[in-house]
Amino acid sequence: MATPTALDTLAAEFAAHRSHLIGVAYRLTGTRADAEDAVQESWLRLAGLDDAGRAAIRDLRGWLTTVVGRICLDRLKSAAARREKYVGNWLPEPVVTPFGQPASDDPLEAAVRDDGLRMAALVVLDRLTPEQRVAFVLHDAFSVPFAEIADALGVSADAARQYASRGRKALADADPAPRVPLEDQAKLLEKFVLALQAGDIRAMTELLAPDVVLIGDSNGKGRTARQLILGPDKIARFFVGLTRKYAPGVLVGGTPVLVNGDLGVYLAPQPGEDGFFALDEHVQSFTVRDGKVVAIYDLVNPDKLTRITRPAASPS
Repeated sequence: MATPTALDTLAAEFAAHRSHLIGVAYRLTGTRADAEDAVQESWLRLAGLDDAGRAAIRDLRGWLTTVVGRICLDRLKSAAARREKYVGNWLPEPVVTPFGQPASDDPLEAAVRDDGLRMAALVVLDRLTPEQRVAFVLHDAFSVPFAEIADALGVSADAARQYASRGRKALADADPAPRVPLEDQAKLLEKFVLALQAGDIRAMTELLAPDVVLIGDSNGKGRTARQLILGPDKIARFFVGLTRKYAPGVLVGGTPVLVNGDLGVYLAPQPGEDGFFALDEHVQSFTVRDGKVVAIYDLVNPDKLTRITRPAASPS
């Protein structure tokens, strides 16, 4: 049996922190691909250090967290330019897990059980500047000292502290709803689906908060709302109108799933027939506050659904 090399030992130490780093990177970038790439790059930077460089690391987890933050900062800056060409609204890439089944060992699926990785929280984080997001997340979520954050951002410690403060204020002002027990979410979703099935606009509006918003994300590659839809009456009528464009039962025949830890619905693609539209693949999630839906997120962009875990009974 071969004796482990120093690099083998280092790789084992890195693997112990991988789940943590995936959670950090996903919270910073909002996409699984960028998160995984950032973590892989952090390993390459660690492995590329000489013996003196490795010996200088006192806290490997903290060092890797800061390195991932620096890498994600660059990705966030380049993403801002790409967003200018994005068609319609942009939502984070969803992490979809089966509902009512044992959790997998996927590190990102484990990470999204944290409230800070819920869709509602990530949507708010996406409104921050790259510097604000990195400073706030690294400090408030992972307790990285401002001196290290400043080094990652290339600014002074005071500037890093100010970035984090602005991010913290933005999150407080947005006040994303806290997670509601899944059984309560399930009861509300069931009522909504039954009301939609019956075409009962009044019953639907009673389940929606006065400031409810529907956000669709397709990048022009699927059918969803391109503009924000605000208010219970408009959203209820939008959904009822859709039931007339798709084959009967298609829109209410979704499979319950967890989307970033909250209850959602997976709609498998369906061919169009008898004059009805073909249905694109959808992942929909809901945010609930005080017994009412305050946000509906409809993800249709196929580029963001390539890595999801689909329900076993649904076609891929």
